[in-house]
Formats: sequence, C-alpha cells, structure tokens
Amino acid sequence: MNILATPQSELHRLFGLSYEQVQRVIADATKGTGGRNAFCDIFFQAGSSQSIALDQGVIKNTSGDTVNGAGVRVVVGDKTGYSHTDHVNVTNLRRCAGIARAIIEHSNGVDNVPLSSTGKQHNLYPVKSSPVDADLSLKIAILKKIDSICRAYDPRIINVSTSISTELNTVLIATSLGDLFVDVRPLIRLNVSCLAQDGNRRENGTSGGGGRLEFSVLAAEDFYTDHALTAAKEAIDLLSATAAPAGEMDVVLGSGWPGVLIHEAVGHGLEGDFNRKGTSAFSTLMGEAVASPLVTVIDDGTLADRRGSLNIDDEGTPTTRNVLIEKGKLVGYIQDKQNASLMKAGLTGNGRRQDFRFAPMPRMTNTYMAGGDHTPEEIIRSVKRGIFATTFGGGQVDITNGDFTFSATCAYLIEDGQLTRAVKGATLIGNGPKALHNVTMVGNDEALDRGIGTCGKNGQGVPVGVGMPTIRINGVTVGGQS
Repeated sequence: MNILATPQSELHRLFGLSYEQVQRVIADATKGTGGRNAFCDIFFQAGSSQSIALDQGVIKNTSGDTVNGAGVRVVVGDKTGYSHTDHVNVTNLRRCAGIARAIIEHSNGVDNVPLSSTGKQHNLYPVKSSPVDADLSLKIAILKKIDSICRAYDPRIINVSTSISTELNTVLIATSLGDLFVDVRPLIRLNVSCLAQDGNRRENGTSGGGGRLEFSVLAAEDFYTDHALTAAKEAIDLLSATAAPAGEMDVVLGSGWPGVLIHEAVGHGLEGDFNRKGTSAFSTLMGEAVASPLVTVIDDGTLADRRGSLNIDDEGTPTTRNVLIEKGKLVGYIQDKQNASLMKAGLTGNGRRQDFRFAPMPRMTNTYMAGGDHTPEEIIRSVKRGIFATTFGGGQVDITNGDFTFSATCAYLIEDGQLTRAVKGATLIGNGPKALHNVTMVGNDEALDRGIGTCGKNGQGVPVGVGMPTIRINGVTVGGQS
C-alpha cells in the first residue's frame, strides 16, 4: 500500500487511465442535457476480500473475491442516470456514459446547482498493509483458539462458529467539476457464535468486532478472547432465561450496540432523501422538539478506525460530525450532493454506496446518542419493574410514522432496582419520536458498538457504527411470553 500515491498515479496504476481520458468521458456524459445544470461523476473501485470460517471444530469455508469496476452517474435536478462496468476501459466507460445520459436526457425534473466537495480529507485509518494479505495460517490458528476458549468456558457449549473477514478497497471519484479523489479503505471483522445445550434446551450467544484497522488488532489475544468469552457467557446465561413479561413497562437500554434502535427508529428518518420527498416522520419538524431535552443524536464519520468512518464519502466529500438532534430539538439532516442541492442545504459527507454497481444516496456513518450525567447503576436502581436490554437482533421500522419493533436477544428483568434473571423473547414495540420524548435518564457511559454493523437501504448494504449510553425509557410496550 502506497499511502503517498497521488489520485492520478492510482488511476493509472489500477485502471490504466489518465485524468484527461476520464474527463473526456465525463464531457461525453453531460452532452445533450439541454444546457441544464448536469453533474457527472465516475466512481472507480479496485480491491480484494477474504473470508474464512470455522464450524464444528473444522474449517468449513474459505472464500475470496476481487473487484475492479466503475460506475458513471449523470444527475440533472432530481433525476439520476447510472450505468456501470466491471471491465474498465475507455470504450466501456463511454458506453456507460451514454446509457446514463440517455436516462436523463428527456428529464422534466427540477433544476439544481451541482455542489463541489470542499474541506480537508482526513487520515482516519492509516493502515500500512492490507489485512487481506495477513497470513492464512495465522487466521486459522485464531479461529481454533477461539473455539477452544469458548468450549473451555462451560461444558454445555456444544458448538462454536466463528469467522474472520478482511478487505481492502481503493476508490477514486472523478467529477465534472474537475475533481479527482482517492481513498484506500481497509476493513476487518470477527464474528463468534456459541451454541449451548442443557437437556433439550439450546441457546445461542454471539459477539463480534472490527473496524478499519490493521489485522494485528484482531490477532491480539485479548481482543479475540474477549469476544469468545462474551459469546459463551451469553449462550450460558440464556439457558436459564425465563419468558419475558409482556405489557407496558420502563425499559433500560445498555450502552453500545442497543444504539441500533436509534439508528433504525430515528437515523433513517433523518436522511435527506426521505425528508426532501416528505416521506419521513421528521419531514416538517426542523427546529422543533422531537425528543426529551436529555437526547442529543450525532452522526459522525470522522471517528478514527471505526467501521462506519470514511476519509471521504463516495462522492468525494470529507466526512463530518453532524449533530442531528440537539437537546431534543431537530437541527439537521444527513445529505448527499443531489439532495443537499435540491434542499439548498450544506453537504454533510453522507453520500454512500455499497460499491461501484450502485449510485450513492444519503446514508449514516456512525450514529449515536451522546452521554449524560447518570451512572448505569443509578439508572437500573431507579426502575421498580422493567427490562434491561443489552443486545438486539432483528427489527422493523416504518420511517413514515416512526413505528418500530425490535427483538432483544439478550435481556434481564429489573425488579426493585436489581437485575434478577435473564429473560428471552422480549420485543420492544413503540414509536421512535414518542420513545425519544420518554427518555428520562441518560448514562455517562456513552459507547459505540464494537464494529459489526451493516445498514441496508434500497438493496444496498454499507458498514456503519451505532452507539448510545445506558438510557431509561418510560412506558415502552414489551411483547413477551408471560
């Protein structure tokens, strides 16, 4: 990895193209747009990935992939034309440019002014070697050590499934404004799942982590041991879990991963495209109180090494720290170039895409609730009877009204201010804006998840971070089994 390489040299090294050739393709793409304010960019991607998995004590799967492609986007107002190729040369880029141009040539959409990416590019993940190139035997040894650690935790652990995924991608973004940006993006992830059995009862516990890091971080014994023990403990705890109670009650959410509720129930509703189209529950609420004064929600793509962070977004805009809800008041949306221009708003560095096959759209990076003044112990002691949820699985959210349903995979009953027993089958049912208004205590233990989040939107998945401190929400409907 040559971290000193220029965008022009990387464009030539990876794709055999010159800056001038690319700009001629962009000029072709914007022809025939009737003199309107057409914007074009080309997103290049070259990289590789590797995944290796262990199950039942043996290596069950290894896979690898390489990527080398580009996508051409033409934007006129609220209309987008997009085409991509996985064999990059001038001929294919011109073909993509023609297709993208043809899609919007006869557009009657509104006009807008193309926005230029400004600001200094970050250096958030200065990884000096590709995590994909880490020794395969080392990766296998780590997986086998995790298997041993989990099984040694308790004899009731009957199986361990664990995997390591690594990738490195170089992206280049050329625009009709003359820009050419480059970013080299590493990513690592560890997953651990334990299956425990006691009689006829079986339960699963999981843990995982990673980020835009050197592979040596994952290879550190304390890193993978912690995840192994976390997954094993969760599986064993759930063997004695009883059915979760049902009804309306106060709920305490633990720090870190439970922030996925903020991401889903609130974050998506603050993305610019939904608000421009008026389909979000937050579309008409800018400047109004949408949460308790204790609640501040931030989307920050500038956190070093984090899974959801980027030096630049997928349009070339440096990422930023965006306060979305400040002390309960809605103060911002997250934007890509197209929606920011149409809404006459500033760029926030949130134009993201899964890969070169997709056009960008407004997406979250690392979205979290800021910390408060209470200790987690104080918050739990304040609850007479309720649920303490530490891990969530699947969930559903309707962004048009904010209604959500989330399943807690690991939760505990609170009785008279004490955690008394593990419960399973707890489902939180509510409305995002209403739940935020009912936040009555916010902890001082603000934390992000450990690096496992992937966000889906319109068929695209991108790596993200979520987080929050321990919080208390009053009057949440809990669907349970008792």
